[in-house]
Amino acid sequence: MRKRRTAFNPKRKIRTTCEGIDLDQLSERIGYGGNPEHKRNPGDFGLHPPSRPRADKTLCDMVDIDKKADALRLLREGVQKGMVSDRIIHGYPQNIWAVDDNGYPLEAQLENQYLGTYHGYPMPETDPFRQEILNRWNSDR
Repeated sequence: MRKRRTAFNPKRKIRTTCEGIDLDQLSERIGYGGNPEHKRNPGDFGLHPPSRPRADKTLCDMVDIDKKADALRLLREGVQKGMVSDRIIHGYPQNIWAVDDNGYPLEAQLENQYLGTYHGYPMPETDPFRQEILNRWNSDR
């Protein structure tokens, strides 16, 4: 079993402004692919090979995200609220953040820079960036 990585990417940063980015268009262009390493039960994600969670990964199951439509909705909500990283690759932000209906922060990473698909996961409680996501999400309400 791999040991959980305790270092998080310190370069992650939420854009301070989304000026020049059409958030409506971006939210329609993005997709959700998923990653079997973040699923105990793949639900309707259609992941192949069969689900194989890793002990060092947070699981979507722990926050009851078991439908691809729910993951995509949260991803699009994050875009609509401007919760996107300042790093853009081929027109897509490297990261998108959201908070689920129960107040749990989620992070998505760009998995295909040409198709604009992402995979996401709950942010571990040990991630120091987690509180910044919660603060920003709640300040925009």
